[in-house]
Amino acid sequence: MKTSSWRDIILTLAAGGLEIFERTAGRRHEDVLAMCKRLLHLKGEASAISLAHEILTTYKVLSSGSRLKFFKRLLTEFMPDTERLNQAIAAYQREPNSNTLAALEAAVESPRLELFRLLNMGPDGTASIVSMRQDLLGMLADHADLRPIDGDVVHLLRSWFNRGFLRVERISWKTPALILEKLIEYESVHQIRGWDDLRRRLADDRRCFAFFHPALPDEPLIYVEVALVTGLASSIQKVLSAKVPDQDFEFKPDAAIFYSINNCQPGLSGVSFGNFLIKQVTDSLAEEIPSLKYYATLSPVPGFRAWLNEELAAPQSTIKFSESERSCLSHLTDHSWVESDSKVQQLKPLLMYLCAYYLLNARRGDEPRDAVARFHLRNGARLERINWLGDRSEKGLRESAGLLVNYLYDRKAVARNHEVYVNDNEIVHSSAIEQLVKKRPRIA
Repeated sequence: MKTSSWRDIILTLAAGGLEIFERTAGRRHEDVLAMCKRLLHLKGEASAISLAHEILTTYKVLSSGSRLKFFKRLLTEFMPDTERLNQAIAAYQREPNSNTLAALEAAVESPRLELFRLLNMGPDGTASIVSMRQDLLGMLADHADLRPIDGDVVHLLRSWFNRGFLRVERISWKTPALILEKLIEYESVHQIRGWDDLRRRLADDRRCFAFFHPALPDEPLIYVEVALVTGLASSIQKVLSAKVPDQDFEFKPDAAIFYSINNCQPGLSGVSFGNFLIKQVTDSLAEEIPSLKYYATLSPVPGFRAWLNEELAAPQSTIKFSESERSCLSHLTDHSWVESDSKVQQLKPLLMYLCAYYLLNARRGDEPRDAVARFHLRNGARLERINWLGDRSEKGLRESAGLLVNYLYDRKAVARNHEVYVNDNEIVHSSAIEQLVKKRPRIA
């Protein structure tokens, strides 16, 4: 009986504590909003910095539910003043000039923009806002009404992270361990299996470059790994397992292969600087290593299997598969197909054709459906070659059916390729790709 009484007392106290915690969390959420409104009206810079720091510190301890409430209130309570906006519109219509236009632009701007600018004044303000946007991105799928806030934050981040503020650094084994650890953590294309693997990727026949921002000095924003080889690489297994060249051997690579590009900050999604990094790395390598003739990627095709599965399941598919083709493609459900020579030989011509078709014809609006293809084609690369079983990893088989693609960066043609792609939606590709897609193979 006593045990039961004590248990009841403990449960009652625990429930009371939870209620107090929830009320406190709610008050914190209200406190953050009140502080934000006060921040917009502060005149002194020192006071603004202190209050911005307090807001960001308090935000970090909010629960996910309270953060959602915070963003919802930002959406409704930090809108342009309607009366001021109407007056500015009327003034501009009566007398359209630079002064009334400036007044109209000021009236149209959301107070949220000024709020985030002021929050950026706090210590670690930029890093906190990038983290805040990561939270916001996680909410958009279920709360699409928050997109105007995301638009405001992206607008600011694109100006804060423009190319003029970024510095490119070569990463080597002498780079501080704090940053090297983050390369291992952020690698999302080809897993770095510990320090020995990382050291191999930073050897003399390899290069690694990253972009950094002054506000996040120890945080790489994006980094690229490069293999210096002879000829266009076709297999990531061979790239990652290759031995370091003997020091007595005269090493004259003719190709720089960009085999892994990693965006490190989810909160900066949509703020593109990968194209700047590739261009700068290409220019740097051309100056450092005169023997280089080719600059190309060894890229995954991450959307290929998903697209293929959709086509196979669609009642009216674009491809119109025959029964023999469906039977052949059914082998893909078990990754052990790569161990069977007969299945490999049967699947190869069909998958090579389908991948070429996917890259040239599967679209998201006017652009290719494949995200990797969009990135490199927009940057002026040419779709050069599809490599059979270039990636036998579980991820490679699941996403790309083991296929890898070389996108070639011809330094003389990059600008022209970019213009053709952007203006005419044309995918510049090689004759090898054209041959693949021209004739559909017969499957017995």
